[in-house]
Amino acid sequence: MAAGARLDIPGLPHSLMTLPALLCPLVALSACSASLDEGRGRQDPALAETAAAPALANSDRELLWGDTHVHSRNSVDAFATGLASADIDTAYRYARGIPVVFPKTGQKVQIDRPLDFIVMADHAENLGISPRLSKGDEQLLATKLGRRLYDIFTEKGGREFTTAMMGFSVAEVDRPAYFSELTAPAIRQTSWNEQISAAERHNRPGIFTTIIGWEWSSTPNTRNLHRVVMTNADGRTARKFLPYSYYISNRPEDLWSFFEETKARTGADFIGIPHNSNLSDGLMFALVDSEGEPLTSTYAKTRAAWEPVAEITQYKGTSETHPVLSPRDEFADFELRNMLLSGEKTDVSRGSYLRSALLRGLAEQNRIGANPFQMGLIGASDTHTGLSSQREADFLGKMAEDFLPRERLGAQSRRSSFPNAEMSASGLAAAWADRNDRQAIFDAFRRREVYGTSGPRMKVRLFAGHGFSETDVKAKNYAAIGYRKGVPMGGTLVRGADRSAPQLAIRAVKDPDAANLDRIQVVKGWLAADGKMHEKIFNVAWSGNRTLRADGSLPPVGNTVDIDKARYANTIGAPELVALWTDPEFDPAELAFYYVRVLQIPTPRQHVFDALALQIDPRKIDLPSVIQERAWTSPVWYRP
Repeated sequence: MAAGARLDIPGLPHSLMTLPALLCPLVALSACSASLDEGRGRQDPALAETAAAPALANSDRELLWGDTHVHSRNSVDAFATGLASADIDTAYRYARGIPVVFPKTGQKVQIDRPLDFIVMADHAENLGISPRLSKGDEQLLATKLGRRLYDIFTEKGGREFTTAMMGFSVAEVDRPAYFSELTAPAIRQTSWNEQISAAERHNRPGIFTTIIGWEWSSTPNTRNLHRVVMTNADGRTARKFLPYSYYISNRPEDLWSFFEETKARTGADFIGIPHNSNLSDGLMFALVDSEGEPLTSTYAKTRAAWEPVAEITQYKGTSETHPVLSPRDEFADFELRNMLLSGEKTDVSRGSYLRSALLRGLAEQNRIGANPFQMGLIGASDTHTGLSSQREADFLGKMAEDFLPRERLGAQSRRSSFPNAEMSASGLAAAWADRNDRQAIFDAFRRREVYGTSGPRMKVRLFAGHGFSETDVKAKNYAAIGYRKGVPMGGTLVRGADRSAPQLAIRAVKDPDAANLDRIQVVKGWLAADGKMHEKIFNVAWSGNRTLRADGSLPPVGNTVDIDKARYANTIGAPELVALWTDPEFDPAELAFYYVRVLQIPTPRQHVFDALALQIDPRKIDLPSVIQERAWTSPVWYRP
């Protein structure tokens, strides 16, 4: 499908409707939430700025861990090895902490700790078609194309079947017969109903929440513009619409229009989550729209409303920044994969990385009065095995085709578009929510009170405001103080009457089952009076007796990793770090953002375990043998 091409399907108009420009007064943004839709957190998504709603009466929220990007074999690419990836029920059961059988090997596998929530984000394109055909689904076999694909599966197997399916869905996407058969509404409704029914079967409010969603997989010229879509809808409401796919349109603006129109019709609300901007060749956070026109205030408000968060890390690479863009950031070179989905290398672009996008957002705010890239940060896996796996010591891989150690490394290793050996077991989303249910988690994402990690479950809290004391950060009621004196991650501060610099009250606690903490850093971005964008890293808390150098850098924490045994020792680092930091270079006239990055001490990277099991020297593999896992909070923004 050519870039910008669209298919006219009844009931799904493409016009981008203008959202009402309803903005909270630029005072204490937490104060305006009570008037929004008569409930905290349920504000109209037209609000380009999300109110930092106060917590419940107990003055705190609970920390929930989830994966918003999991594919079962209902996704056509996850079905590539036939029935080797997990079905959707197995995926849910695994995330809930129940032992399951991994279809690839028949072995029992179990997540180390259950998740609190999950989004099964199977691709809207050809949703559920592959497993349905493999089982001889009568509705599909009644079509000419369905019978043809079924014959390929039974005669040649899953790989040839998937190649044929992908060929039909990409190379021959405009053929009318295809859309009159396998993408007919009745066929799509059957697959969608099955997704919804699975989510309803496994939803356990208060214990485990299944958030209904899908992935919209726009890929113009193999540039990644994918979005995971999550909704607050229950099963009954979700059956009133079909997942929007790139077969209808590959323009993000049309996806947002679908959100608006469907919300008006059904009451369901939506969030789109961009992922793998590192594979977009600069398109994900470009300064032009799908028609190549400069961004407008309406575009910026619309995008910010529907896309309040983005993935900063996952199996296919980290999208925070790149050493080319951040040469003074010693930790910028982290699990990078700067290329196209085809594997072709590309130049490093500011439109491909989130830190640059946050900076661009400030510049656009200054130019047009609205910030299109005011995004919170989360992690997710993008697993295509159906099993959400984030432990380096037990990485179940992105694809089932090279799950076994011998398939990843050595003479028998398989070629893959996304080789498991090259990836780390990243990542997870953390949400500070009022309770564990669909609406509360959705609200946390909407107000951006979320953060991402590369896998470990370190507990990180950030408040920005004025009047904090050193005792506040260490107090038992730290959160209550934070909500009272400032805004949490994801919020916006405006200049106070005294024009004083904002304070950041930060607390980080290690994952009890993982490594100690190395340091807390504040990443600042700002727009100077001359219109130039700047960034700077501040080390604000660290373990041990290290001393800051004159340039603000910090000596390394050390390294206890034993490469020959794939082990490490928590004899360095700290179990908890706190900081009360005031920007020493604050200019009250400049737009700025601040986010927190927390680093662990070094630990063995996942491929080292496979190499040692295969009696291969990990040092001879052209991959880093250690990894410094980390967390990234959503930013807080400062506005004059």
